Amino acid sequence: MGLLTGLLTWPLAPLRGVWWLAERVQQQAESVYYDPVSIRNQIAELDRALAAGEISEQECDQAQEELIGRLLSRGGAGG
Repeated sequence: MGLLTGLLTWPLAPLRGVWWLAERVQQQAESVYYDPVSIRNQIAELDRALAAGEISEQECDQAQEELIGRLLSRGGAGG
């Protein structure tokens, strides 16, 4: 039955490959998005931009809240 199933589903092989690749890309993107070191670096960059007058305090606060939310959501999910 394995040979028959393989032959019948062979046309779907490219789709399975694309699906596998999409899952790997998503995993990598989430890894970078939730990386604590990256988030801390972004918060430091926001502080630098605020001190240089490039962004307002409100913009800084909003961005920091989003970054801290990402940090906490990943930590709360066990990652």
